[in-house]
This record gives sequence, C-alpha cells and structure tokens, in this order.
Amino acid sequence: MNTKEVKYQKAKERVESLKDFYIHLTAYVVVNLILFAINMIVSPNSLWFIWPLMGWGVGFAIHALSVFGFGPSFGADWEERKIRELMEKE
Repeated sequence: MNTKEVKYQKAKERVESLKDFYIHLTAYVVVNLILFAINMIVSPNSLWFIWPLMGWGVGFAIHALSVFGFGPSFGADWEERKIRELMEKE
C-alpha cells in the first residue's frame, strides 16, 4: 500500500471510531432518559436510575478516552509507535 492508501485507511478507521462513539452516546442518553422517566413514574422516592447511569457512565468514559486519546493513550498513535519500535529492533 502506498502512503495515500495508508492515510485513507487511517482516516476511515478514525471516522468509524467516531461514528461508533456517537452511536454509543445516543444510546446512553436515550436509555438513561427512559430509565429516569420510569423511575419517576414507578418509584419517585427511590432514585435507582442513578446506578445504571453511573455504571454505564464509567464504560462510556473509558470509550471516550479511547476515542479521543486523553491520558495514557493506547489508541492508534500508541499502536503505530509500538509497531515502528518493534520493526526497528528486528
């Protein structure tokens, strides 16, 4: 593959990653709004909807970190650096 094809493939993977993130965000918001509504109708004195909100929120935060590369990045950049490092050793 030439450089242009490699750049295209990386851009395509990045777009796919962003699309998956936004689908996840939409599902997170919609489902948690539904859970909130059910909670308020069925048992407004007990705020149980917060538990799935927080649990899923942790997973969602990890997904966001992996997509946007905050903190110690193990994303595509890390993979590229590691591949180059291993290729140089051989």
